[in-house]
Amino acid sequence: MSKKSRRLAPSTTPTVAAGEPIPVVGGREPCPCGSGKRYKGCHGREEREEATRLVSRPFEGLPAECDWVALREIVPSATVALRTTEEHGAADVNVATVLPMAWPAMRRADGGVWVGLQTTSGSGDASRDVAAALLSALAAEPGTPVPGGELPGPGPRLQDVLDLSQPFEPAVHTGFDYWLEGVEDLTADVRESMERANAAVIPTARLTTVEAAYWCRIGEKRHLRWVMPHPEDALTDGLARLHAAGASALVEGSRYVGSFRADGLLVPVWDLASDTEADDLEKPAAALEQRLGDAMAVTTPLTAEERRAKAGIASRQLTLR
Repeated sequence: MSKKSRRLAPSTTPTVAAGEPIPVVGGREPCPCGSGKRYKGCHGREEREEATRLVSRPFEGLPAECDWVALREIVPSATVALRTTEEHGAADVNVATVLPMAWPAMRRADGGVWVGLQTTSGSGDASRDVAAALLSALAAEPGTPVPGGELPGPGPRLQDVLDLSQPFEPAVHTGFDYWLEGVEDLTADVRESMERANAAVIPTARLTTVEAAYWCRIGEKRHLRWVMPHPEDALTDGLARLHAAGASALVEGSRYVGSFRADGLLVPVWDLASDTEADDLEKPAAALEQRLGDAMAVTTPLTAEERRAKAGIASRQLTLR
């Protein structure tokens, strides 16, 4: 009898009941669904496709979506205290811009659960990535980090895990001393990592009169980066109308210089005079928000000058994620 004839046909009998989730097995093993295919060519492929599927606005539906984007993309050091739903234990958790060694999450020695937004890897859905890390930290032993690397499969997102009735109120820090003081579970490598981060942190402040607007100082230059929730076409039309009317500046010595896309939202950026501090922007930012809202409410077609301004705005747009 030939080798080919001695091979057993793959089983087509499912190993899981109908309606139950398909467990993960080795890529070359028969898929538990009973299709007769190897797992990597059946439900394993579906899992990989799901893990890499891009969600253009991962934080949509969360309170303060714009601040979520800001903490993930532009704010060096900030924390937020939140809580999970009753289904997930009604646990107090802390969200941080970045954790030691860029860990996705960890359970501290004192039992506190921390999750980071700025990590070195992830899938196409940041909300699912952060939720998966958070749930892993909730289940971890005290003093245990959640390592990065593997992409999470299908599962709950932050919108499912967090108690959305809790306010999202970021506390912006000048560095990472909140990790270094009075803590027993920091190794030498972790302490060194966070001290390097302290040395490189960019001074940043969040404005209080408007949402998700962050002043920062980079060297001798100062900027305002403002994450906005509006549809991109409406926002760029509004900015173009203001720019054409000479009304897009924030304060004397400032100028609108462009924008970038981050997690599905547009982030306009203004250059500021070198002596401009965050407090100087509070009232002007509120006034600009009003002017922008009025401009976006205009329904007439853009004028030729406004179209030229919009073309210039579009040419200066970048995409981070």
